[in-house]
Amino acid sequence: MTDKLYCMSHYLAFRFIKDENINFFDGLNHTVFKPRDEKEITPVSTIDEMDRIIKDKISEFYVPNKTAILLSGGIDSAILASYLPKGTKAYTFKCIAPNAIDETAQAKKYCDIYGLDHEIIEMNWSDFEELTPEILKADGVPFHSIEVQLLKAAKHAKSQGIEKIIYGDAADYVFGGMDKILSKTWKFDEFVERYNSIEPSKVLKNSISVKEIYEPYRKSLDLIDFQAFLKDYMDIESYTSYMHAFELGGVEYLDPYSFMKMARPLNLNRVRNGEPKYMVRELFAKRYPNIETPTKIPMPRAMNQWLKEYIPTRSEFIENCAQDMTGDQKWLCWCLEQFLNMHDKGEL
Repeated sequence: MTDKLYCMSHYLAFRFIKDENINFFDGLNHTVFKPRDEKEITPVSTIDEMDRIIKDKISEFYVPNKTAILLSGGIDSAILASYLPKGTKAYTFKCIAPNAIDETAQAKKYCDIYGLDHEIIEMNWSDFEELTPEILKADGVPFHSIEVQLLKAAKHAKSQGIEKIIYGDAADYVFGGMDKILSKTWKFDEFVERYNSIEPSKVLKNSISVKEIYEPYRKSLDLIDFQAFLKDYMDIESYTSYMHAFELGGVEYLDPYSFMKMARPLNLNRVRNGEPKYMVRELFAKRYPNIETPTKIPMPRAMNQWLKEYIPTRSEFIENCAQDMTGDQKWLCWCLEQFLNMHDKGEL
């Protein structure tokens, strides 16, 4: 079925549209990541078990001179990098914008220790303008901005003869890395307000409520099972972005963390007392005994700088709705506008 209001509202709130059966317009369709079969996922309770799975998955996947890694300044990809043969290509993104986050120096430290071939992939706003139409046509829906970076990396890798990419996105979701959103026991309404990327009614002249998505996770005392919600929505949204970008870029991809789950329930007290991803941190300390564990930084996207002056102009948007938005929120509006404009021109 088609439901433009549903799709606009859900995209702005969740950064993707989970229901594959609902699309913006006739003739369009979209896909989302399907969770792995439980038989493919191994419970882990020690870093030795994590170590074995990472070794096995990389060994099965790795082809010399055909495999690279996306390496940030954080601990997840750094751990994976430590299992790769010397000379393996390692790509790190660098956004070209004033005061943009720069992870390249930290990533180079990892490469120097394990003898990897470090290369920086510069991201400019022009990359987003150039690649967005291609991604919109392929996805059939507006998308998370990370897809542009991933697609550029895939295209660049292919130009160098690379056919396989390793990355470490799933560690945050499997091992309790989202410390801000795991920081408390949430009341139902406050979690809805916290999680929505944009409240649709504050941006769109006509919108629908997305609250029904949260209702199955409501608990007694007006609480919410936020961990179950995150597994069903945050995890799938992120995995979908990587799937779309790498498939469009024509490269095979592997995230070893996605083949694991914690054998014991996540210890929220440890997360809330300064130990997010405590198992991953322990493995990082073992693989990099002489490097202090760095603070988590999300994959950098300089949207605050690039979209500083952006104002939505389509009639669907409330006037001046972007005035107090963050750059990442503006991206959602900008991408939605590009999608709707392309549809109006018959380009989708």
